[in-house]
Amino acid sequence: MRAVFIMLKVEPGFVSAVADQITELGSFSEAYSISGAYDLLVKLYVENFDDLSHLVTEQIQKIPHVRETFTILTFRAFQ
Repeated sequence: MRAVFIMLKVEPGFVSAVADQITELGSFSEAYSISGAYDLLVKLYVENFDDLSHLVTEQIQKIPHVRETFTILTFRAFQ
């Protein structure tokens, strides 16, 4: 499994509602409200990049009130 981070811009007043829907995704790990240009930072795990493509375009981007996504791919975890 590969960790992926996605930052989301959400319409004002809907961060909690979007976060609630994100937590229902099977690949969900963690979500945080953040400051700056984006409103949510979401950590997900995917098997492969085809799964990621489907997850972002067919699931996350179709959640009501999500205005924009920015996906960050990971390569190696340091512990």
